[in-house]
Amino acid sequence: MAYAAGVDVGSTQTKAIIIDEDAKIVGRALLDTGANVIQAAEDAFAEALTEGDINRDDVKYVIGTGYGRYRVTFGDSQVTEISCHGRGAVHLFPNTRTVVDMGGQDTKAISVTADGEITDFCMNDKCAAGTGRFLGAASAALDIPLDDLGPVSLQSTKPIKISTTCTVFAESEVLAWIGKGKKIEDILWGVHKSIASRSAGLMRRVGIEDEITFTGGVSRNQGMVKALEDRLEKKLNISEDCHYMGALGAAMFALDNILAARTPAETGANS
Repeated sequence: MAYAAGVDVGSTQTKAIIIDEDAKIVGRALLDTGANVIQAAEDAFAEALTEGDINRDDVKYVIGTGYGRYRVTFGDSQVTEISCHGRGAVHLFPNTRTVVDMGGQDTKAISVTADGEITDFCMNDKCAAGTGRFLGAASAALDIPLDDLGPVSLQSTKPIKISTTCTVFAESEVLAWIGKGKKIEDILWGVHKSIASRSAGLMRRVGIEDEITFTGGVSRNQGMVKALEDRLEKKLNISEDCHYMGALGAAMFALDNILAARTPAETGANS
């Protein structure tokens, strides 16, 4: 049995996925990227191998993706995270035609075909207002763990309208609302709604189709899922593997390379 792997080195976290020849996930890992990007990639890959009880020599092709994809020194090639998120989303949810990928530093809206090919994309790489970093600013201002932001925001009954569109000033505005006696949950729901509004604007630029898949680390935030669904008036595809979507797409591309390299005789023997 040959295996394929994808390693997605993001700005805040590094993900690794290993799949078998049937494209089934057999190993995964999620680690903080930290300062040593090369080490993060190696550690995530090693952890995925351990989880899947797989020998390194049995992984025949590795693709790096994410902003640190060229730091996956043991990888065989690299593919952009946009292509990988599109491919991974269609693999998990075949009817996906629009992907919204929300990470720590940027948000991407992606339009895909039934084969997972990218037809258009848009990203806010110049401003972090619609990204996980905006949530991080709110987390710091309120001294609330990042993972608690979503659940707390969903307790809101009267959301505050967040006027700033700049992450640099987000913390100041949050503190100002606290000073005015506003409830934390109402402030947080306002933050989530603000991010959802900016993300929806990106998505409209590539076209919002009926089936939308939410990927990236922020997809684990229940409040963000609800805020986006309310804004778009559509249900989003969500999976426990949505955080790993870039790594999954990379692994799918790696599997393509393995299968393409086989002779017809080998292909027949494995069918």
